[in-house]
Amino acid sequence: MLLHKVSDKDLVSSYINGNPLALDELVTRHQSRVLSFINSKVRNLQLAEDIFQDAFFKVIKSLNSGKYNEEGKFLPWLMRISHNLVIDYFRQNKRMPKVAQSKSLENFDIFDVIGNGEKSKEYDMMEDEQTQMLRRLISELPNEQKEVLVMRHYEDLSFKEIAEKTGVSINTALGRMRYALINIRKLLEENNVDLTINYS
Repeated sequence: MLLHKVSDKDLVSSYINGNPLALDELVTRHQSRVLSFINSKVRNLQLAEDIFQDAFFKVIKSLNSGKYNEEGKFLPWLMRISHNLVIDYFRQNKRMPKVAQSKSLENFDIFDVIGNGEKSKEYDMMEDEQTQMLRRLISELPNEQKEVLVMRHYEDLSFKEIAEKTGVSINTALGRMRYALINIRKLLEENNVDLTINYS
């Protein structure tokens, strides 16, 4: 299948059905336009790259959780996510945090299991178990993907810093992160692991 000829709607469906190349095509297809939009607001290409990647983190999270229902209108949805992240950046007057801290536990993200402050003992026990499981799954990633993921989420490095430390381009670092997230998703499914905490 020639993915560059496939519509956004069909690429989203293909990714949800297990084709990681579909996500790569979506990134490639819209990267220039979305990056230009973000950079026009923040006037800093490195920061724009980081916000762009954070936007795709949100995209991946929504697609993986089945929350995407934009009826094929992928680009406007992506632009809204990017716009909101830019607003968040200016409100906070600092670089975007490595993990979006959700106030709603029903939106619990796989990386929120690390360092979220004070919680109940029951929550702490569940968090410890999830942290151990997540670390084990991360250890199973290919070394290049694991390296980028650890630098981004645990060391809080920007993608420019990651690229410099690993001797690759920023786009390569971004690609390795995307594949790391895709592979983590696969490992979660293969091991029947649910890292969501639901409280009534």
